[in-house]
Amino acid sequence: MHTDTERCVRAVQSKDARFDGWFFTAVLTTRIYCRPSCPVVPPKVANMTFYPSAAACQQAGFRACKRCRPDTSPGSPEWNARADAVARAMRLIGDGVVDREGVPGLAARLGYSTRQIERQLLAELGAGPLALARAQRAQTARLLIETTPLPMADVAFAAGFSSVRTFNDTVREVFALSPGELRSRRGKQPRTPGAISLRLPFRAPLNPTNLFGHLAATAVPGVEEWRDGAYRRTLSLPYGHGIATLTPWPDHIGCLLSLTDLRDLTIAISRCRRLLDLDADPVAIDDQLRTDPLLAPLVDKAPGRRVPRTTDAAEFAVRAVLGQQVSTAAARTHAARLVTAHGTPVDDPAGGLTHLFPDPDRLAALDPESLALPRSRRTTLTTLVSSLADGSLRLDIDSDWDQARSRLMALPGFGPWTVEVIAMRALGDPDAFLATDLGVRRAARELGLPSTPAAFTARAAAWRPWRAYAVQYLWATDDHPINNLPA
Repeated sequence: MHTDTERCVRAVQSKDARFDGWFFTAVLTTRIYCRPSCPVVPPKVANMTFYPSAAACQQAGFRACKRCRPDTSPGSPEWNARADAVARAMRLIGDGVVDREGVPGLAARLGYSTRQIERQLLAELGAGPLALARAQRAQTARLLIETTPLPMADVAFAAGFSSVRTFNDTVREVFALSPGELRSRRGKQPRTPGAISLRLPFRAPLNPTNLFGHLAATAVPGVEEWRDGAYRRTLSLPYGHGIATLTPWPDHIGCLLSLTDLRDLTIAISRCRRLLDLDADPVAIDDQLRTDPLLAPLVDKAPGRRVPRTTDAAEFAVRAVLGQQVSTAAARTHAARLVTAHGTPVDDPAGGLTHLFPDPDRLAALDPESLALPRSRRTTLTTLVSSLADGSLRLDIDSDWDQARSRLMALPGFGPWTVEVIAMRALGDPDAFLATDLGVRRAARELGLPSTPAAFTARAAAWRPWRAYAVQYLWATDDHPINNLPA
Protein backbone atom coordinates (compact mmCIF):
# COMPACT_ATOMS: atom_id res chain seq x y z
CA MET A 1 0.00 0.00 0.00
CA HIS A 2 2.90 2.37 0.70
CA THR A 3 3.41 2.84 -3.04
CA ASP A 4 -0.10 4.36 -3.44
CA THR A 5 0.95 7.90 -2.47
CA GLU A 6 -2.47 9.49 -2.95
CA ARG A 7 -4.20 6.93 -0.74
CA CYS A 8 -1.52 7.21 1.94
CA VAL A 9 -1.77 11.02 1.98
CA ARG A 10 -5.55 10.83 2.43
CA ALA A 11 -5.13 8.41 5.34
CA VAL A 12 -2.56 10.68 7.03
CA GLN A 13 -4.58 13.85 6.53
CA SER A 14 -7.70 12.19 8.01
CA LYS A 15 -5.66 10.53 10.79
CA ASP A 16 -7.28 7.21 9.89
CA ALA A 17 -6.28 4.63 12.52
CA ARG A 18 -7.47 1.78 10.28
CA PHE A 19 -4.21 2.11 8.36
CA ASP A 20 -1.89 1.96 11.39
CA GLY A 21 0.55 -0.85 10.67
CA TRP A 22 -0.25 -0.94 6.95
CA PHE A 23 2.37 1.73 6.25
CA PHE A 24 4.47 4.40 8.01
CA THR A 25 4.87 8.08 7.22
CA ALA A 26 8.41 9.48 7.26
CA VAL A 27 8.82 13.26 7.41
CA LEU A 28 11.80 14.46 5.40
CA THR A 29 12.26 17.73 7.32
CA THR A 30 12.21 16.33 10.87
CA ARG A 31 13.61 12.84 10.06
CA ILE A 32 10.81 11.33 12.18
CA TYR A 33 8.44 8.53 11.20
CA CYS A 34 4.86 8.20 12.41
CA ARG A 35 1.79 6.01 12.18
CA PRO A 36 -1.01 7.37 9.89
CA SER A 37 -3.17 8.36 12.87
CA CYS A 38 -0.46 10.50 14.53
CA PRO A 39 -2.24 13.34 16.41
CA VAL A 40 0.22 16.06 15.35
CA VAL A 41 -0.59 18.38 12.45
CA PRO A 42 0.16 16.48 9.21
CA PRO A 43 3.27 17.70 7.37
CA LYS A 44 3.18 19.15 3.89
CA VAL A 45 2.63 16.53 1.24
CA ALA A 46 5.98 17.39 -0.34
CA ASN A 47 7.70 16.46 2.94
CA MET A 48 6.05 13.04 3.27
CA THR A 49 7.45 9.73 2.11
CA PHE A 50 6.04 6.32 2.90
CA TYR A 51 7.56 3.02 3.98
CA PRO A 52 6.06 -0.46 4.42
CA SER A 53 7.68 -1.19 7.80
CA ALA A 54 9.19 0.49 10.86
CA ALA A 55 12.42 -1.34 10.08
CA ALA A 56 12.58 0.32 6.65
CA CYS A 57 12.10 3.74 8.26
CA GLN A 58 14.85 3.07 10.75
CA GLN A 59 17.17 1.78 8.06
CA ALA A 60 16.59 4.98 6.10
CA GLY A 61 17.68 7.06 9.11
CA PHE A 62 14.30 8.11 10.55
CA ARG A 63 13.50 8.10 14.30
CA ALA A 64 10.26 6.98 15.89
CA CYS A 65 7.78 9.73 16.78
CA LYS A 66 7.62 10.28 20.54
CA ARG A 67 3.96 11.25 20.30
CA CYS A 68 2.27 8.45 18.35
CA ARG A 69 4.80 5.70 19.17
CA PRO A 70 4.60 3.98 15.75
CA ASP A 71 6.50 0.93 17.00
CA THR A 72 3.42 0.03 19.11
CA SER A 73 0.88 0.12 16.27
CA PRO A 74 -0.95 -3.09 15.25
CA GLY A 75 0.99 -5.33 12.90
CA SER A 76 0.24 -5.52 9.21
CA PRO A 77 -2.77 -7.75 8.54
CA GLU A 78 -1.05 -9.10 5.46
CA TRP A 79 1.26 -11.45 7.34
CA ASN A 80 -1.58 -13.51 8.79
CA ALA A 81 -3.73 -13.40 5.66
CA ARG A 82 -1.14 -14.67 3.19
CA ALA A 83 0.74 -17.93 2.82
CA ASP A 84 3.62 -16.88 0.57
CA ALA A 85 7.28 -16.86 1.58
CA VAL A 86 7.35 -13.22 2.72
CA ALA A 87 4.29 -13.63 4.95
CA ARG A 88 5.66 -16.85 6.42
CA ALA A 89 9.02 -15.16 7.02
CA MET A 90 7.33 -12.27 8.84
CA ARG A 91 5.42 -14.68 11.08
CA LEU A 92 8.67 -16.45 11.94
CA ILE A 93 10.51 -13.18 12.63
CA GLY A 94 7.62 -12.17 14.91
CA ASP A 95 8.06 -15.46 16.74
CA GLY A 96 11.74 -14.69 17.37
CA VAL A 97 13.33 -17.20 14.97
CA VAL A 98 16.02 -14.78 13.73
CA ASP A 99 17.09 -13.99 17.31
CA ARG A 100 17.29 -17.70 18.18
CA GLU A 101 18.51 -19.26 14.93
CA GLY A 102 19.83 -16.38 12.82
CA VAL A 103 19.00 -15.64 9.19
CA PRO A 104 20.28 -19.10 8.07
CA GLY A 105 17.76 -20.70 10.44
CA LEU A 106 14.96 -18.56 9.02
CA ALA A 107 15.93 -19.47 5.45
CA ALA A 108 16.22 -23.17 6.26
CA ARG A 109 12.71 -23.24 7.71
CA LEU A 110 11.33 -21.68 4.56
CA GLY A 111 13.34 -23.81 2.17
CA TYR A 112 15.16 -20.88 0.55
CA SER A 113 18.71 -19.59 0.55
CA THR A 114 19.52 -16.65 2.81
CA ARG A 115 20.09 -14.50 -0.27
CA GLN A 116 16.64 -15.32 -1.67
CA ILE A 117 14.91 -14.47 1.62
CA GLU A 118 16.81 -11.21 2.01
CA ARG A 119 16.00 -10.21 -1.57
CA GLN A 120 12.27 -10.92 -1.16
CA LEU A 121 11.99 -9.08 2.16
CA LEU A 122 13.91 -6.08 0.86
CA ALA A 123 11.70 -5.89 -2.22
CA GLU A 124 8.45 -5.91 -0.25
CA LEU A 125 9.34 -4.40 3.12
CA GLY A 126 12.33 -2.23 2.40
CA ALA A 127 14.40 -4.07 5.02
CA GLY A 128 16.10 -7.43 5.38
CA PRO A 129 15.53 -10.01 8.12
CA LEU A 130 18.26 -8.61 10.40
CA ALA A 131 16.80 -5.09 10.24
CA LEU A 132 13.28 -6.40 10.85
CA ALA A 133 14.48 -8.41 13.85
CA ARG A 134 16.40 -5.38 15.12
CA ALA A 135 13.25 -3.24 14.99
CA GLN A 136 11.44 -5.91 16.96
CA ARG A 137 14.22 -6.01 19.57
CA ALA A 138 13.96 -2.24 19.93
CA GLN A 139 10.23 -2.51 20.56
CA THR A 140 10.77 -5.26 23.15
CA ALA A 141 13.44 -3.17 24.86
CA ARG A 142 11.05 -0.24 25.06
CA LEU A 143 8.40 -2.42 26.68
CA LEU A 144 10.84 -3.72 29.28
CA ILE A 145 12.24 -0.24 29.98
CA GLU A 146 8.78 1.24 30.47
CA THR A 147 7.00 -1.59 32.28
CA THR A 148 9.63 -3.21 34.50
CA PRO A 149 12.22 -2.02 37.05
CA LEU A 150 14.86 -4.31 35.50
CA PRO A 151 18.43 -3.01 35.33
CA MET A 152 19.30 -1.88 31.81
CA ALA A 153 21.84 -4.66 31.31
CA ASP A 154 19.11 -7.24 32.02
CA VAL A 155 16.76 -5.43 29.64
CA ALA A 156 19.39 -5.51 26.90
CA PHE A 157 19.92 -9.26 27.01
CA ALA A 158 16.24 -10.08 27.59
CA ALA A 159 15.36 -8.08 24.47
CA GLY A 160 17.85 -10.10 22.44
CA PHE A 161 20.76 -7.66 22.09
CA SER A 162 24.25 -9.14 22.04
CA SER A 163 25.76 -6.35 24.13
CA VAL A 164 24.75 -3.41 26.30
CA ARG A 165 26.54 -1.06 23.92
CA THR A 166 24.47 -2.27 20.95
CA PHE A 167 21.34 -1.93 23.06
CA ASN A 168 22.19 1.67 24.05
CA ASP A 169 23.07 2.66 20.48
CA THR A 170 19.90 1.12 19.03
CA VAL A 171 17.57 2.72 21.58
CA ARG A 172 19.13 6.15 20.99
CA GLU A 173 18.98 5.73 17.22
CA VAL A 174 15.37 4.50 17.09
CA PHE A 175 13.78 6.63 19.82
CA ALA A 176 16.16 9.63 20.04
CA LEU A 177 16.39 9.03 23.79
CA SER A 178 18.78 7.10 25.98
CA PRO A 179 17.33 4.07 27.81
CA GLY A 180 17.41 6.05 31.06
CA GLU A 181 15.59 9.00 29.49
CA LEU A 182 13.02 6.64 28.01
CA ARG A 183 12.29 5.18 31.44
CA SER A 184 12.08 8.52 33.23
CA ARG A 185 9.90 10.01 30.50
CA ARG A 186 7.13 7.52 31.19
CA GLY A 187 7.19 8.24 34.92
CA LYS A 188 6.15 5.73 37.54
CA GLN A 189 3.91 3.01 36.18
CA PRO A 190 1.71 0.68 38.25
CA ARG A 191 3.36 -2.71 38.25
CA THR A 192 2.41 -6.20 39.34
CA PRO A 193 5.38 -7.85 41.06
CA GLY A 194 6.99 -10.46 38.83
CA ALA A 195 4.80 -9.60 35.84
CA ILE A 196 4.89 -7.36 32.78
CA SER A 197 1.76 -5.35 32.06
CA LEU A 198 1.13 -3.91 28.60
CA ARG A 199 -1.57 -2.96 26.14
CA LEU A 200 -2.13 -4.88 22.93
CA PRO A 201 -3.49 -2.54 20.23
CA PHE A 202 -5.94 -3.58 17.53
CA ARG A 203 -7.85 -2.09 14.62
CA ALA A 204 -11.40 -1.19 15.55
CA PRO A 205 -13.99 -2.51 15.67
CA LEU A 206 -13.35 -5.59 17.77
CA ASN A 207 -16.26 -7.69 19.03
CA PRO A 208 -15.03 -9.60 22.09
CA THR A 209 -18.10 -11.81 22.58
CA ASN A 210 -17.30 -14.72 20.29
CA LEU A 211 -13.55 -14.24 20.69
CA PHE A 212 -13.35 -14.54 24.47
CA GLY A 213 -16.58 -16.52 24.71
CA HIS A 214 -15.10 -19.29 22.56
CA LEU A 215 -11.83 -19.38 24.50
CA ALA A 216 -13.61 -19.45 27.86
CA ALA A 217 -16.24 -22.03 26.88
CA THR A 218 -13.66 -24.48 25.52
CA ALA A 219 -10.98 -23.80 28.17
CA VAL A 220 -9.09 -26.89 29.34
CA PRO A 221 -9.02 -26.99 33.16
CA GLY A 222 -5.51 -26.47 34.48
CA VAL A 223 -4.27 -24.92 31.22
CA GLU A 224 -6.88 -22.19 30.72
CA GLU A 225 -9.46 -20.36 32.78
CA TRP A 226 -11.80 -17.36 32.81
CA ARG A 227 -11.22 -15.38 36.00
CA ASP A 228 -12.31 -11.88 37.02
CA GLY A 229 -13.21 -10.80 33.50
CA ALA A 230 -10.03 -12.12 31.90
CA TYR A 231 -8.94 -15.16 29.92
CA ARG A 232 -5.83 -16.75 31.38
CA ARG A 233 -3.65 -19.58 30.07
CA THR A 234 -0.25 -21.17 30.41
CA LEU A 235 2.29 -20.79 27.61
CA SER A 236 5.08 -23.14 26.57
CA LEU A 237 7.88 -20.94 25.25
CA PRO A 238 11.40 -21.47 23.82
CA TYR A 239 13.28 -20.52 27.00
CA GLY A 240 10.74 -21.49 29.64
CA HIS A 241 7.06 -21.08 30.32
CA GLY A 242 4.66 -18.29 31.11
CA ILE A 243 1.15 -17.31 32.09
CA ALA A 244 -0.84 -14.78 30.06
CA THR A 245 -3.82 -12.87 31.40
CA LEU A 246 -5.81 -11.16 28.63
CA THR A 247 -8.58 -8.67 29.41
CA PRO A 248 -10.83 -7.04 26.79
CA TRP A 249 -11.17 -3.25 26.98
CA PRO A 250 -12.91 -0.92 24.51
CA ASP A 251 -9.70 0.38 22.93
CA HIS A 252 -7.11 -2.31 23.69
CA ILE A 253 -6.50 -5.75 25.17
CA GLY A 254 -4.91 -5.67 28.59
CA CYS A 255 -2.06 -8.19 28.73
CA LEU A 256 -0.31 -9.32 31.89
CA LEU A 257 2.59 -11.71 31.31
CA SER A 258 4.42 -13.74 33.95
CA LEU A 259 7.50 -15.34 32.37
CA THR A 260 10.19 -17.61 33.75
CA ASP A 261 12.65 -16.11 31.24
CA LEU A 262 12.29 -12.57 29.90
CA ARG A 263 13.90 -13.57 26.61
CA ASP A 264 10.48 -15.03 25.81
CA LEU A 265 8.70 -11.66 25.98
CA THR A 266 8.59 -10.97 22.23
CA ILE A 267 7.43 -14.51 21.47
CA ALA A 268 4.76 -14.39 24.18
CA ILE A 269 3.37 -11.10 22.86
CA SER A 270 3.35 -12.43 19.31
CA ARG A 271 1.46 -15.56 20.35
CA CYS A 272 -1.10 -13.61 22.36
CA ARG A 273 -1.75 -11.33 19.40
CA ARG A 274 -2.11 -14.34 17.15
CA LEU A 275 -4.44 -16.08 19.62
CA LEU A 276 -6.80 -13.09 19.57
CA ASP A 277 -6.35 -12.32 15.85
CA LEU A 278 -5.44 -8.73 16.73
CA ASP A 279 -3.68 -7.88 13.47
CA ALA A 280 -6.79 -8.47 11.36
CA ASP A 281 -8.32 -5.66 9.30
CA PRO A 282 -11.99 -5.90 10.35
CA VAL A 283 -13.16 -3.10 8.05
CA ALA A 284 -11.86 -4.82 4.92
CA ILE A 285 -13.20 -8.18 6.07
CA ASP A 286 -16.65 -6.92 7.00
CA ASP A 287 -16.95 -4.85 3.82
CA GLN A 288 -16.36 -7.98 1.76
CA LEU A 289 -18.87 -10.07 3.74
CA ARG A 290 -21.50 -7.32 3.54
CA THR A 291 -21.61 -7.73 -0.24
CA ASP A 292 -23.72 -10.83 0.41
CA PRO A 293 -27.25 -9.58 1.25
CA LEU A 294 -27.92 -12.67 3.39
CA LEU A 295 -24.79 -12.19 5.49
CA ALA A 296 -24.89 -8.39 5.71
CA PRO A 297 -27.46 -8.20 8.59
CA LEU A 298 -25.25 -10.43 10.76
CA VAL A 299 -22.22 -8.24 10.10
CA ASP A 300 -24.14 -5.01 10.71
CA LYS A 301 -25.54 -6.34 13.99
CA ALA A 302 -22.13 -7.03 15.56
CA PRO A 303 -19.19 -6.02 13.35
CA GLY A 304 -15.56 -6.76 14.08
CA ARG A 305 -15.68 -10.46 14.89
CA ARG A 306 -12.29 -12.13 15.07
CA VAL A 307 -11.26 -15.76 14.64
CA PRO A 308 -10.22 -17.24 18.01
CA ARG A 309 -6.93 -18.97 17.27
CA THR A 310 -4.31 -20.70 19.43
CA THR A 311 -0.90 -20.20 21.01
CA ASP A 312 0.21 -23.74 20.10
CA ALA A 313 -0.85 -25.40 16.85
CA ALA A 314 0.08 -28.94 17.94
CA GLU A 315 -1.96 -28.53 21.11
CA PHE A 316 -4.97 -27.39 19.14
CA ALA A 317 -4.71 -30.32 16.70
CA VAL A 318 -4.79 -32.75 19.62
CA ARG A 319 -7.79 -30.97 21.10
CA ALA A 320 -9.57 -31.01 17.73
CA VAL A 321 -9.30 -34.79 17.65
CA LEU A 322 -10.54 -35.05 21.23
CA GLY A 323 -13.52 -32.89 20.23
CA GLN A 324 -14.62 -35.03 17.31
CA GLN A 325 -18.34 -35.92 17.58
CA VAL A 326 -18.60 -35.04 21.28
CA SER A 327 -19.91 -32.06 23.24
CA THR A 328 -17.75 -29.12 24.30
CA ALA A 329 -17.90 -30.35 27.90
CA ALA A 330 -16.79 -33.86 26.94
CA ALA A 331 -13.90 -32.52 24.88
CA ARG A 332 -12.74 -30.43 27.85
CA THR A 333 -12.91 -33.49 30.10
CA HIS A 334 -10.82 -35.62 27.75
CA ALA A 335 -8.23 -32.85 27.39
CA ALA A 336 -8.09 -32.26 31.15
CA ARG A 337 -7.30 -35.94 31.72
CA LEU A 338 -4.39 -35.75 29.28
CA VAL A 339 -3.12 -32.60 30.99
CA THR A 340 -3.31 -34.08 34.49
CA ALA A 341 -1.56 -37.28 33.44
CA HIS A 342 1.07 -35.93 31.06
CA GLY A 343 1.31 -32.13 31.38
CA THR A 344 4.22 -30.31 33.04
CA PRO A 345 3.16 -28.77 36.40
CA VAL A 346 3.45 -25.00 36.82
CA ASP A 347 2.86 -22.69 39.76
CA ASP A 348 0.16 -20.02 39.48
CA PRO A 349 -0.19 -17.95 42.66
CA ALA A 350 -2.81 -15.74 41.00
CA GLY A 351 -5.30 -18.41 39.98
CA GLY A 352 -6.10 -21.98 39.12
CA LEU A 353 -3.66 -22.81 36.32
CA THR A 354 -1.67 -25.94 37.08
CA HIS A 355 -0.05 -27.38 33.93
CA LEU A 356 1.38 -26.81 30.49
CA PHE A 357 -0.42 -28.79 27.80
CA PRO A 358 1.73 -31.88 27.02
CA ASP A 359 3.81 -31.62 23.86
CA PRO A 360 3.75 -34.23 21.04
CA ASP A 361 6.95 -35.96 22.26
CA ARG A 362 5.37 -36.61 25.65
CA LEU A 363 2.04 -37.71 24.17
CA ALA A 364 3.73 -40.01 21.66
CA ALA A 365 5.01 -42.09 24.57
CA LEU A 366 1.63 -42.64 26.23
CA ASP A 367 -0.14 -46.01 26.38
CA PRO A 368 -3.15 -45.89 24.01
CA GLU A 369 -5.06 -48.22 26.33
CA SER A 370 -4.97 -45.54 29.00
CA LEU A 371 -7.15 -43.26 26.87
CA ALA A 372 -10.88 -43.29 27.66
CA LEU A 373 -11.72 -42.98 23.97
CA PRO A 374 -13.23 -45.22 21.28
CA ARG A 375 -10.58 -47.41 19.63
CA SER A 376 -10.79 -45.53 16.31
CA ARG A 377 -10.28 -42.21 18.09
CA ARG A 378 -7.26 -43.61 19.93
CA THR A 379 -5.73 -44.55 16.58
CA THR A 380 -6.43 -41.07 15.23
CA LEU A 381 -4.84 -39.41 18.26
CA THR A 382 -1.77 -41.63 18.50
CA THR A 383 -1.09 -41.34 14.75
CA LEU A 384 -1.38 -37.57 14.96
CA VAL A 385 1.00 -37.15 17.89
CA SER A 386 3.50 -39.60 16.37
CA SER A 387 3.50 -37.62 13.11
CA LEU A 388 3.98 -34.36 14.99
CA ALA A 389 6.74 -35.81 17.16
CA ASP A 390 8.77 -37.27 14.27
CA GLY A 391 8.37 -34.14 12.13
CA SER A 392 6.52 -35.77 9.25
CA LEU A 393 3.64 -33.39 9.99
CA ARG A 394 4.39 -29.73 10.72
CA LEU A 395 1.76 -27.33 12.01
CA ASP A 396 3.91 -24.27 12.59
CA ILE A 397 3.26 -20.61 11.91
CA ASP A 398 5.29 -20.91 8.70
CA SER A 399 3.57 -24.07 7.46
CA ASP A 400 2.25 -24.26 3.94
CA TRP A 401 -1.52 -24.35 4.50
CA ASP A 402 -2.41 -26.56 1.53
CA GLN A 403 0.41 -29.00 2.23
CA ALA A 404 -0.61 -29.26 5.89
CA ARG A 405 -4.21 -29.98 4.82
CA SER A 406 -3.06 -32.78 2.52
CA ARG A 407 -0.96 -34.42 5.21
CA LEU A 408 -3.73 -34.18 7.78
CA MET A 409 -6.25 -35.73 5.36
CA ALA A 410 -3.87 -38.66 4.88
CA LEU A 411 -4.05 -39.54 8.59
CA PRO A 412 -6.69 -42.03 9.78
CA GLY A 413 -9.80 -40.44 11.26
CA PHE A 414 -9.29 -37.02 9.71
CA GLY A 415 -12.19 -35.64 7.70
CA PRO A 416 -13.02 -32.22 6.28
CA TRP A 417 -14.34 -30.78 9.58
CA THR A 418 -11.23 -31.64 11.62
CA VAL A 419 -8.84 -30.51 8.88
CA GLU A 420 -10.61 -27.19 8.32
CA VAL A 421 -10.97 -26.33 12.01
CA ILE A 422 -7.21 -26.93 12.41
CA ALA A 423 -6.55 -24.81 9.30
CA MET A 424 -8.73 -22.02 10.69
CA ARG A 425 -7.61 -21.89 14.30
CA ALA A 426 -4.15 -23.51 14.38
CA LEU A 427 -2.68 -22.61 10.98
CA GLY A 428 -4.45 -19.24 10.79
CA ASP A 429 -5.87 -19.58 7.27
CA PRO A 430 -8.46 -16.76 7.02
CA ASP A 431 -10.27 -18.63 4.24
CA ALA A 432 -10.73 -21.95 6.07
CA PHE A 433 -14.36 -23.03 5.76
CA LEU A 434 -16.37 -25.51 7.85
CA ALA A 435 -19.04 -26.46 5.32
CA THR A 436 -19.91 -29.65 7.24
CA ASP A 437 -20.16 -28.10 10.72
CA LEU A 438 -23.64 -28.65 12.17
CA GLY A 439 -23.88 -25.18 13.72
CA VAL A 440 -22.77 -23.50 10.50
CA ARG A 441 -25.20 -25.53 8.39
CA ARG A 442 -28.07 -24.81 10.78
CA ALA A 443 -27.37 -21.08 10.56
CA ALA A 444 -27.12 -21.34 6.77
CA ARG A 445 -30.55 -22.97 6.52
CA GLU A 446 -32.10 -20.25 8.69
CA LEU A 447 -30.64 -17.58 6.42
CA GLY A 448 -31.83 -19.33 3.26
CA LEU A 449 -28.37 -20.48 2.18
CA PRO A 450 -27.83 -23.94 0.63
CA SER A 451 -27.72 -26.80 3.15
CA THR A 452 -25.66 -29.42 1.33
CA PRO A 453 -21.88 -29.04 1.77
CA ALA A 454 -21.12 -28.87 -1.96
CA ALA A 455 -23.78 -26.28 -2.75
CA PHE A 456 -22.97 -24.33 0.41
CA THR A 457 -19.25 -24.22 -0.48
CA ALA A 458 -20.07 -22.98 -3.98
CA ARG A 459 -22.34 -20.26 -2.58
CA ALA A 460 -19.67 -19.20 -0.06
CA ALA A 461 -17.12 -18.55 -2.81
CA ALA A 462 -18.27 -14.91 -2.77
CA TRP A 463 -16.95 -14.58 0.80
CA ARG A 464 -13.39 -15.46 -0.13
CA PRO A 465 -10.73 -14.86 1.14
CA TRP A 466 -12.52 -14.33 4.48
CA ARG A 467 -14.66 -17.46 4.88
CA ALA A 468 -13.22 -18.20 8.35
CA TYR A 469 -14.73 -14.87 9.49
CA ALA A 470 -18.05 -15.72 7.84
CA VAL A 471 -18.05 -18.87 9.98
CA GLN A 472 -17.81 -16.69 13.12
CA TYR A 473 -20.87 -14.68 12.03
CA LEU A 474 -22.81 -17.86 11.26
CA TRP A 475 -21.89 -19.46 14.58
CA ALA A 476 -23.05 -16.30 16.34
CA THR A 477 -26.66 -16.94 15.35
CA ASP A 478 -26.77 -19.77 17.92
CA ASP A 479 -27.23 -19.13 21.64
CA HIS A 480 -24.20 -21.21 22.60
CA PRO A 481 -21.76 -20.27 25.39
CA ILE A 482 -19.00 -19.81 22.80
CA ASN A 483 -20.84 -16.72 21.57
CA ASN A 484 -21.14 -14.96 24.91
CA LEU A 485 -18.71 -13.39 27.35
CA PRO A 486 -18.84 -15.32 30.64
CA ALA A 487 -20.23 -13.57 33.68
